[in-house]
Amino acid sequence: MNIAIIGYGEQGRSAYDFFKNKNQITICDQNINLKLPENVSSQLGKNYLSGLDKFDLLIRSPIIHPNQIINNNSPEIINKISSNTNEFLKTCPTKNIIAVTGTKGKGTTSTLITKLLKEDNKKVYLGGNIGTPPLDLLRNNIKNNDWVVLELANFQTIDIKYPVHIAVCLMVVSEHLNWHTNLQEYLDSKKQLFDQQRDDDITIYYSLNNNSKYIVSTSKAHKIPYYKSPGAYIKDNNVIIDNQTICSTKSIKLIGKHNLQNICAAITTFWQISKNIETIRKVITTFKGLEHRLELVKEINGVQYINDSFGTTPETSIVALESFNQPKIIILGGSDKGADYSKLARTITTTNVKKVVLIGQQAAKIKENLQKVNFTNYIYGGSSMPEIIKNANKLSLPGDIVLLSTACASFDMFENYIDRGNQFKKAVLSLA
Repeated sequence: MNIAIIGYGEQGRSAYDFFKNKNQITICDQNINLKLPENVSSQLGKNYLSGLDKFDLLIRSPIIHPNQIINNNSPEIINKISSNTNEFLKTCPTKNIIAVTGTKGKGTTSTLITKLLKEDNKKVYLGGNIGTPPLDLLRNNIKNNDWVVLELANFQTIDIKYPVHIAVCLMVVSEHLNWHTNLQEYLDSKKQLFDQQRDDDITIYYSLNNNSKYIVSTSKAHKIPYYKSPGAYIKDNNVIIDNQTICSTKSIKLIGKHNLQNICAAITTFWQISKNIETIRKVITTFKGLEHRLELVKEINGVQYINDSFGTTPETSIVALESFNQPKIIILGGSDKGADYSKLARTITTTNVKKVVLIGQQAAKIKENLQKVNFTNYIYGGSSMPEIIKNANKLSLPGDIVLLSTACASFDMFENYIDRGNQFKKAVLSLA
């Protein structure tokens, strides 16, 4: 088969490894300096998306919108477009596949589900957007009674073609409007995952979010809401499912009210597989969360430094602000994702924010929104993370929180959110 791999990032590399032995491969990428495997055909540079009709199969990397391919070729090419995720779902030996999507919380929820299954003595593999490309999971010799948990972003669900047995939709808010045509396309990209499900599949969704309810509305699967019965929910500071109390919310290590949603989503999912309350209680009360998600870096001179670099939208910054009652110094700004900062600005006036430290390309736009709500306690943080932390530290007093939750992407100053978070942690630890 004559295959083009479009975009040679981690998932493109994974697709190449999967297909290389029995097929003719051409790697297509706009980066002309890309390091490629020996003796592989390539189509590099600005015209890398042209002339793709000659191939039998196109493996799209997540960053490449399907319309980019279609617009540079004939409309019929849509039938040849696939992805790492689609090829995994087509090939995977087990149908015990759980897919988790949403705007934020996917990684935390997927990890919790995985830990619950492992604690219940299930053989389980975690991959997708969280790190391991789906096709790489097949190296593990997956058996038909094993479980697979996939974290899937909109980039992966937009053209998904195969059903998953359990699909989970978390809270969904506006995001990635620099990639999508509009909010409707973003919602529909996630809806595609649920539209593929069959009558004997299961859909789990956040009951208090209208976007989530819309996304699952046309699924043929059995629908189970969480944050209310019959799914897991919170009542009187307890986590409850099926009229059984799992634990008190006070015993949960995860920071933030929003993580109660993620916990309820994970419990509701696991409950469809096993009703082992001791397993649930053990995992829920010991899991401390993922790196760069409301991560306590250190308390220095009575000031807590919180790394929420993964929070790249105004909505996630709002969630972070609402997770703490203490006086806060929040670091905001970065590169543009087409976001609206008006609600974030209003939230800043009601969540005990002492000072906003503005950084990056979006600093002026955020400042403009702050001025509209008469909030003037802001400074410009500087052009490097050590400078930003030094300025934030000067503003802090014992009992305060310095919070990195920028509401923006990181690409103007940092490689990605991981680099930004790591630089934050390094700069904080240098204060000690």
